[in-house]
Amino acid sequence: MRFAKLALAGLAALAVSAVAVPVLAQEHGAPAGETGHAAGAGGHELMAPAHGWHHEEFFGTFDQNQLQRGFKVFTEVCSSCHGMKLLSFRNLGEQGGPFYEARYPNPNDNPAVKEIAAKYVNQIPSIDPDSGDPVKMPAKTSDRILGPYASDIAARVVNGGALPPDLSVIAKARHGGAAYVYSLLNGYHTPPAGLTVAAGQHYNAYFGGDTAASWSGDPRHKPPGGFLAMASPLATANVTFDDGTPTNLPQMAEDVATFLAWASDPKAVARKQMGAAVIPFLILLSILVFLSYKAIWRNVEH
Repeated sequence: MRFAKLALAGLAALAVSAVAVPVLAQEHGAPAGETGHAAGAGGHELMAPAHGWHHEEFFGTFDQNQLQRGFKVFTEVCSSCHGMKLLSFRNLGEQGGPFYEARYPNPNDNPAVKEIAAKYVNQIPSIDPDSGDPVKMPAKTSDRILGPYASDIAARVVNGGALPPDLSVIAKARHGGAAYVYSLLNGYHTPPAGLTVAAGQHYNAYFGGDTAASWSGDPRHKPPGGFLAMASPLATANVTFDDGTPTNLPQMAEDVATFLAWASDPKAVARKQMGAAVIPFLILLSILVFLSYKAIWRNVEH
């Protein structure tokens, strides 16, 4: 009898998870034009697109066109300061990636990926096999997407002491994921009266920090957010999307946030598809186990 109860409990748990998780996922990507699903580092609700974040749903996937747009924003705007050292060029051509093509099961053979890697000429350190001197070579599809600086020291010198973070897993490293990136890029506002911003710093309502020391107004009403050295990167961006999508700031912010969410976990969609295929088998197995138990022990007293 105890075995039957355990089998029924397992079946119920599977059924509940299959129903509850999609609901939670939809709440996680709240379709709000101005506020989102999680408290931001700045102390208030994160922003989200009006249609929410489709990739965060239980069976959600990434739109390949949007990933391509987001990658273009990254390469033309973000890559001037940031790298993605945990991501290889070939990942861009893997299944679920922005440049995946079924006719190229090996992403190293994908011409689009090869072309992208080749554009990173003079950014990959190597050694000349003839002279032994250090040289910069065009990237290969197996190379990582490095930043523009030779070292962290060089990056700090160029950026006034601030170190631009690597964006490989930024969506995983920040609470709120894509919503945090989206909110940060849209969060540059004119500082309210009474808030002093130091030279070389920029006020952002969604950046983690504390404005108390720079606030001369009522302490109970200090502005949310904090200060960072990076100016609004998309305010003056001149990006043209190949599919004709308008390149306003919210659109670019949404696209690059989605791309960074994919880059943080390129295998997420594959895992979801695997789970969707496995759950029915687990439910069927639970039913068969229960029926087998009933058939074998039907004439035995418990």
